[in-house]
This record gives sequence, C-alpha cells and structure tokens, in this order.
Amino acid sequence: MDEGFVRIEQLADDLGVTPMTIRRDLDYLQREGWLRKVRGGATAQPSTAFHGDVRHRMGAMAEAKESIARAALRLVKPGQSVMLDESTTALALSGLLPERAPLTVITYFGPVIQGLAGGPGIELISLGGTYYPAYDAFLGLRTVDSIASLHADVLFASTTAITRGNCYHQSPETVAVKRALMDACDRRVLLVDHTKFQRRGLYQLAPVSAFDLVIVDSDIPEPQLEALQSKAQKVLVAPAE
Repeated sequence: MDEGFVRIEQLADDLGVTPMTIRRDLDYLQREGWLRKVRGGATAQPSTAFHGDVRHRMGAMAEAKESIARAALRLVKPGQSVMLDESTTALALSGLLPERAPLTVITYFGPVIQGLAGGPGIELISLGGTYYPAYDAFLGLRTVDSIASLHADVLFASTTAITRGNCYHQSPETVAVKRALMDACDRRVLLVDHTKFQRRGLYQLAPVSAFDLVIVDSDIPEPQLEALQSKAQKVLVAPAE
C-alpha cells in the first residue's frame, strides 16, 4: 500500500522464500481484494477492473463525493431511518448526517460506524457478519439475515461500475448484501461519481432503474449523462462545491 508496487523477486529476497511462494501469496491477496497482480509483481493502484482497498478509495474523487453527499443530504429528514452501504461516497454522506439529527443510521461499514458511534442524536445500528479487511466491512449470510429483520426509510448506496445501464460489483458477497438493503427500504438512492462509467465489474447487482433516484457529479460527460437519463427513473446532477 505504501510503495504502490512490489516486485516478486524483491519480495522473495526480503522474505527468504521462493518466487513460487510469493506468486501463490499474491494470488490469494488478489482474490481477497487487497491488490492486483501485474507483470513481475503486484500493485495496490486501482484499474478499470480492480478498484483498490478502502484506503485508496477514500482518497479518490473526494471533491465529487463531497458534492454528491451534499446533494443527498437534502433528501434526509430528521426522524428518518437511513441505511448506508460500504461505499466511500456513503461515508462522505455519513459525516454530514448529524446535521439532520435525530436519525437512525443502519450500516455494516467500519469507517461509518467509527465516525457516528456516540454521536448526539444518532441511533446507530451496526450489522454484523464476516469481517472483510479489504472492504473494512461486514458481509456474508449473517449480514443479509440482519438486514432482513429491519426496514428503513431510505437507502444510500453506490456501485463499483455501471455498464449498459446495470450496476456491477467485484464480489458476490457485496451483491448479496446490497440486494438485501434494497429490499429493506422505502426509497433507494444511488450515489455515483462519473468514473463509475469507466470501470468494469463481474457480478451484476441491479439495473439503475431499480433505484428511485441516481445522484451523479457534474463532471459526467454529456453522452454518459444522456445514456443514464434514458435508463434511470430520475437523475440529479450534484452542483460542484
């Protein structure tokens, strides 16, 4: 994470193991979402298919996420129950939610839990499950079961990639939890910055039309905006901060 790139030969020398061992370890870390293998080594930098661990995602597109979060905050009313997924755009929104207190906030994302825990006017419901360090979130069957026992006024969620009007993610665990969230709320709001249209994902979550509203930042190219508007129920372009 600190260096950005490591070579297989250097890791083998540093750790006193064979390059074959390093390759197997990198295969495992790639499956867990920590890095992506490239020729001669591995990198923590995101690509169109690999989107980086949560630390990298927090620093990416910060201004766009802030503008989207501000637009989303206008939809929140005091007294509501709000669900947040493990996206860093939802994390940006979570920092603003005390402005709308009292609220009930439901999430399984570590940074949101840490940021809102003990906050005045915030009743925080933390969903358990299997902890995934690369996401800093709880996912899996237990998380899905926990969501099924609740119902919220509104869900704010993001997605890894949007292709041909459909939302995609890189892990089936993420898809299962987000589908449960979508079933457990009255209103669904999708928060996406314009880079989501340049990425790829493996597992389909839902069409953008499954959300009541899509909020996107103002840097979205006009052709992509028009394509999104043709697929989504309603689109809101967040003004630049």
